[in-house]
Amino acid sequence: MKRSYLFGAYLKSRIKVIVAFVLFMLVFALVYALYHLPLEPIVYSAELVTALAVIFAGLDFWRFYQKHQRLTAAINAATAGVGELPKPRDLLESDYQTLIRVLAENRAELISQFDNRQTDMIDYYTLWAHQIKTPISAMGLLLQTEEGDRERTRAYGQELFKIEQYVEMVLQYLRLESMSSDLILVEYDLADIVRQAVKKYGIIFINKRISLELAELNCRVLTDEKWLVFVLEQIISNALKYTNQGRISIYLDDRSEKTLIIEDTDVGIRAEDIARIFDRGFTGYNGRMDKKSTGIGLYLCHQVLDKLSHTITVTSQVGQGTRVSIDLATRGFEAL
Repeated sequence: MKRSYLFGAYLKSRIKVIVAFVLFMLVFALVYALYHLPLEPIVYSAELVTALAVIFAGLDFWRFYQKHQRLTAAINAATAGVGELPKPRDLLESDYQTLIRVLAENRAELISQFDNRQTDMIDYYTLWAHQIKTPISAMGLLLQTEEGDRERTRAYGQELFKIEQYVEMVLQYLRLESMSSDLILVEYDLADIVRQAVKKYGIIFINKRISLELAELNCRVLTDEKWLVFVLEQIISNALKYTNQGRISIYLDDRSEKTLIIEDTDVGIRAEDIARIFDRGFTGYNGRMDKKSTGIGLYLCHQVLDKLSHTITVTSQVGQGTRVSIDLATRGFEAL
């Protein structure tokens, strides 16, 4: 298929030469005919010229093929630069190659400028996120010593906790690109990891009067503790955000010993939103009604779990609740 395509492309590029050759042959034939010359010299001349044309066409096609191969190699290496281009055949080809090199240099400069700005932005927001943690911690300590209205103090503490969670989400979002260099893959007790995530939201469970059903989790998983805790925190946070009454259940799937289930009795997710809940910035119907959803939490969960070689699926029914399944069997790493 490729050879026929190349041959067709070659013929198309030489169509003017081919037409000129045919016209010249017709002119010679017409001259021989007008002068009533014998047929044998005409045929012999035509065969000789055709043979020479085939030889030159073969050599020309070989040069065309080699140039195509070098250009293909240059295209494949275009991310690092233009690479070695074929020797220009004439002034126009030389001009085109100069233009290509200038454009490539401009592109490389723009990419470098963008990378520098991106690095500066990440450094700035990382510094900001770390610095803002100090006043948040100070405000938390002040609330603990506050002797006023306990109900109001508790509400303030809950809102401050949300601010801290949003700051942590920003940090994890910024670290996502360099996450691979931050991974420490070790076998952990799943129950310990889940308890870390649940403990952080203890005050929210109490304030909203949501019950927790935590089953025995006799399972060890190969994962990164810090990142998996972050994922579980996001999922539990979502469950608490949209569950006004009822319970949140955490247990292992009966059909798979390494599939963790987090199930709640929240408002549920509409069927048309399920397919897009892991898209960055997608908030869905519930998020638009809540007015506070960022559409980042589940996106980060999906990205992190993908890098950990875990998978996540969500099923839900409106008005009945949502079921999040996390397959913690790290097949990709085990194969290594």
